[in-house]
Amino acid sequence: MSRKDQINTNKLPKHVAIIMDGNGRWAKQQGLLRVVGHENGTKSVRQIVEASAELGIENLTLYAFSTENWNRPKLEVQTLMKLLVKSLKKEIKTLQDNNIRLNAIGNLNDLPGNAHSELLEVMERTKENSRMTLTLALSYGAREELVSVVKKIADNVKNNIISPETIDESIINKHLYTQNLPDVDLLIRTSGEQRISNFLLWQIAYAELYFTDILWPDFRKEDLYDALINYQNRERRFGKTSEQLS
Repeated sequence: MSRKDQINTNKLPKHVAIIMDGNGRWAKQQGLLRVVGHENGTKSVRQIVEASAELGIENLTLYAFSTENWNRPKLEVQTLMKLLVKSLKKEIKTLQDNNIRLNAIGNLNDLPGNAHSELLEVMERTKENSRMTLTLALSYGAREELVSVVKKIADNVKNNIISPETIDESIINKHLYTQNLPDVDLLIRTSGEQRISNFLLWQIAYAELYFTDILWPDFRKEDLYDALINYQNRERRFGKTSEQLS
């Protein structure tokens, strides 16, 4: 039985998030420039997006560029932004053919003009697609997101739009970048690093964490299947006992 056939399509996570790590190390191992690693990483993106849609995963979120990534060498940042534009133009057909809606979260206004406009155009052109929502986290940082939430809620309290007594998890959820997405069920990180790196801190409260040593440019459909099989073999209790779930 193939790994894909071992997956129970009735028990798929509703929201998978991936920290795509290891492009630079992959390139270094090959004796190549870091940008070549990023370019090869886009091939993995295509495979994982298509595989997720084929399986029936409803939401896939990819950590594409963090707020901290702006501190990388200027040339690498410029190259990453050019690669983003190139990828968006190239992958629009794949998104349309697979009925995938593109979404984005983060400080999108920080993106260079051409990258920002290309992103908005692809989001507009795919907004009616309904098979899967692909979310790119761009110029994204979870702490920054939570600070923004606090400011918005505080402003609403100040203007008597909401009262402090009514503030609960649902109110916070409504002010997050991910307000239209369910909480993350499965978080995958490649490259052997075992940390969250300021990614979706609120949304992964009950997520299953899956770490693999595979560098992102080498991550393929079969590796996604392995992560999903591992996820489905875990018992998700959400604070309850095993007996309560049976």
